[in-house]
Amino acid sequence: MKKFKLGMDVGIDLGSNSVKIYTPGKRIAFNEPTMVAVDRDTDEILAFGSDARHMLGRTPERVAVVSPVEYGRIHNFRLAETMLTAYVREVCGNRIFMPRVVVCVPSGVSEVEKREVVESLRAAGARKVCLIETIVAAALGAGLDISEPRGHMVCDIGAGTTDIGVISVNGTAVSHWIKYAGNSFNEALTEYIRKKHNLVIGPKTAELLKRELGCVIPRENILSATAKGRHAETGMPAMVTVTSEEMLDAFEEPSVRICRAVQHALEETPPALAGDLISGGGITLTGGGANLYGMDRLLSERTKLNVTVAREASLCVALGTGKAIKFMDTRDKFEKDTSPLDVYGY
Repeated sequence: MKKFKLGMDVGIDLGSNSVKIYTPGKRIAFNEPTMVAVDRDTDEILAFGSDARHMLGRTPERVAVVSPVEYGRIHNFRLAETMLTAYVREVCGNRIFMPRVVVCVPSGVSEVEKREVVESLRAAGARKVCLIETIVAAALGAGLDISEPRGHMVCDIGAGTTDIGVISVNGTAVSHWIKYAGNSFNEALTEYIRKKHNLVIGPKTAELLKRELGCVIPRENILSATAKGRHAETGMPAMVTVTSEEMLDAFEEPSVRICRAVQHALEETPPALAGDLISGGGITLTGGGANLYGMDRLLSERTKLNVTVAREASLCVALGTGKAIKFMDTRDKFEKDTSPLDVYGY
């Protein structure tokens, strides 16, 4: 006979590239790609997560490996619902009560998009869903005290979007987001290598090269690595050597776009909060893109502010959703404009 447990509270970072689930006591208990393999002919779902990612680029035409989340927003409700149901059940197991969930959403999402996230999680079994802005979750995960009436600027460079915000008293005084982020660097590199070397590479190769060689300012020592793929003209397998110097050219546009977005957010920041950024911690970088070599120095040069990469930058949003769990029970004690959560369900 199966043993059933009481319900639990979880935090979910629903990203374009991965789903991370926080559970009290275990921190990041689950981290899987936001990918689903689907048979186009039968509409049957063949695999989720890592199993689906391993199939990427290696499937017949009838099988598509897709992400139901793009730019932090659900674009395929059915796939998102099925994927989240599988992930939540894997984490929560057999319980009498399904979990209460805190999940992040990007700044500026519409009420319709918020409802899609809520309904996907409710269909996955969550009895209560609380939404928190990605940038607020990132601030919490980075260890910033967002409850004080003092400005904190956070730039979260995720996979699909870069979210930028100035946070004070548990909310965003200024928020801005762009569709230039980690995936944009991969796409820029893929296009660069195709044009310069006549080599077509896959997304996995682009990600690996970015991690090994990627930089937005010159490295002290030039690094190199081999890129394998298909020759654009002959169609035959081929490989070329790529250097970190080439990365500077490939990554120029997305890095400039991110810098301009941060500058735009600073221009909209009220004077008092802008003063806090000068006298306080400046800008905190989170997200996987924060670890790109030189990103902190480039932003510091462009803004003239101190820029710090948060500890465990790629996990900050997920950790922040976990830290926000405590607000679920105290939500009613806050005025709406001072609570970091929007609550749906009971």
